[in-house]
Amino acid sequence: MTQRPKTLQEVQYQCTPPDVRQRKGKAHMPTELLKNDKLLTTLQDLLQLPATDVASTFQQTAELITQALNADKVDVFLYDSDLKGLIAYGTSTTPIGEKQKAVGLDRMLLSNGGRVAEVYQTGQIYWTGEAHHDPQELPGVKDVLGIKSEIIIPLIVNSEKRGILLVSSRVPHRFSPDDVPFLDAITQWVGIVLHRAELVEQHTRDATEQAKHVAAEEILTIMAHDLRNYLTPLKIRVDMLKRRASRDQKEIYMREFQALDLIVLRLNRLVSNLLDVTRLKQGMFTLHRQSVDLVKVVEELAPIWETSEHHIVTQVPEQLILMADRDRLAQVIENLLSNATTYAEPDTPIMLTLTHEQRIDGSWATLMISNQGNPIPPEQLSCLFQLFTKGAHSQGLGLGLWVSQCIAQAHNGTLTARSEADFINHFIFSLPLQNNEP
Repeated sequence: MTQRPKTLQEVQYQCTPPDVRQRKGKAHMPTELLKNDKLLTTLQDLLQLPATDVASTFQQTAELITQALNADKVDVFLYDSDLKGLIAYGTSTTPIGEKQKAVGLDRMLLSNGGRVAEVYQTGQIYWTGEAHHDPQELPGVKDVLGIKSEIIIPLIVNSEKRGILLVSSRVPHRFSPDDVPFLDAITQWVGIVLHRAELVEQHTRDATEQAKHVAAEEILTIMAHDLRNYLTPLKIRVDMLKRRASRDQKEIYMREFQALDLIVLRLNRLVSNLLDVTRLKQGMFTLHRQSVDLVKVVEELAPIWETSEHHIVTQVPEQLILMADRDRLAQVIENLLSNATTYAEPDTPIMLTLTHEQRIDGSWATLMISNQGNPIPPEQLSCLFQLFTKGAHSQGLGLGLWVSQCIAQAHNGTLTARSEADFINHFIFSLPLQNNEP
């Protein structure tokens, strides 16, 4: 955790001669009072700036400090993780400020060193009146910009290093020790503005995302009802044609109708998932528990979801009984098989393994469906079961896995996923065999 220096004794005076440190006592009183009044006015002006528009506020902050301290340049630098350095998000519109942008010193890599990088990394305030004699300062700052006086304050937000405030002058010994606490206070205020703006931005982003989800759910529900109205007669027609092809021993047509039947099955499953999203959101989702042999459910579904490219290999015990909603268990298995066949490499098998496990908390049924395909990225695994989550190569709406996890949780079970280095992806559906009442 980074802590801000509490006293001026902690300020680094490496490049400042001792006689300059005594200027406070030698200052002419009326001039000092005048300066203090100017600093107070600056603070009052800063407090009136908008606390949500970060870019504008930083820019105006730089301008006000420039005027108050008669500086040649003031910057608010923020750390950028992609750059691995600091970027000036607020720079005073002065000749030196414009020159800094022109020569590219508004972006400072931490690896290049210099006092700005040092203050950001150490969290220690830096003040000097002789930057041009400082061997640790960047040549571009000293020679190109001609900076001689600097005060650099670390910008810390919620104990996290976020950037720095830099005040510069081409005049030696431009700033006094009294300017340090003044700038320290301003930097803390800048941190508050930054934090508040980020909270507002996050709140706005969340509200927008929520509104999108609500609108999407309403549209999808309407579409699901309409699709079901079309699918029912389509299914009847396909079944009729299958029977006719079977009667006439038209094997080539039978294969085509079986493929068409699988498409209709997938569409029906999509419609069910769409409607379940609304039911789950509205709390209308219920389970109808009964004694279910999970082995029979698996053996019924596996042949239906098998394709010419993906043979489904099952490894199951003779029997595995549990109290559950049979239709909902079938829905989960169908969603997982649909997902596995969709994203598997061509001409590779789908492995379906059902086991009885004895754990510390009792007996569990564990169904694992595995396929060979591109590994699921770690960042995607963390949100794989969230509503409307889609991967880079996803072909669906991001509904099936979310609905499946809700069904698993309603049974006091779990649904997880993992990827292995040898391009094997596993989806593991676990259910307690006893005491699984909600």
